[in-house]
Amino acid sequence: MIDSVLLIAFGGPTEPGEIRPFLDNVTRGRRIPPERLKEVARHYRRIGGRSPLNELTRKQADGLRAVLEADAIALPVFVGMRNWRPYLWEALSEMTGKGHRRALGIILSSFQSEASWERYQQDVVEARGRVGSAAPEVLYAPPWFDHPRFIEAVADRARAALEALPAARRAATPLVFTAHSVPVSMAQGSPYVKQFTQASGLVAERLGHGRWMLAYQSRSGSPTEPWLEPDIGQVIGQLAREGV
Repeated sequence: MIDSVLLIAFGGPTEPGEIRPFLDNVTRGRRIPPERLKEVARHYRRIGGRSPLNELTRKQADGLRAVLEADAIALPVFVGMRNWRPYLWEALSEMTGKGHRRALGIILSSFQSEASWERYQQDVVEARGRVGSAAPEVLYAPPWFDHPRFIEAVADRARAALEALPAARRAATPLVFTAHSVPVSMAQGSPYVKQFTQASGLVAERLGHGRWMLAYQSRSGSPTEPWLEPDIGQVIGQLAREGV
């Protein structure tokens, strides 16, 4: 029987001093040029020297906890991060100390690839090994890229943005869906692009918005290795040249 919930997220720096240690965690074992890390660190500084992901994940945990309590479901909710505090092993250690033995793991990554799904599961395995034999078993919730509540949540945000425009301009305004880029070789062995495309189409359909497209962001790794394109910067540039 499930006795707890573990939200599994990427993690991110919460203040400027954490940026480089966090990036070192993320890129450990990968040959990322130092110039690239400096550029990413600059991006973090431009958005306030922190990532909003940790705070948002805690709010998700609080929201889920409130829903479970309202439904009289006695399941505590924990948060574990791959690359920053609270690390997965820290969350599992706390759960072990509180006597939890079987957790429902929810991977907070919309689309499945080796990087966005399988590595999370592998990190859970390693974290359980670090905690010891008493660590909770983790069973995973299914993918949720096309869940109606997820689609509606994204549509709500897009709708709010479109409604901020003059009514006469909305239909012609391009809607650009963007996801993290991954190597083409990785994408070919996963449903990543298919799920991203399907979810985007469902949101556009719910909005009744005909002009939409896909883009990717945040590529890293060797510049000689092909990654999913078009890059969001290229798309914005092209739209600007079209007079958007």
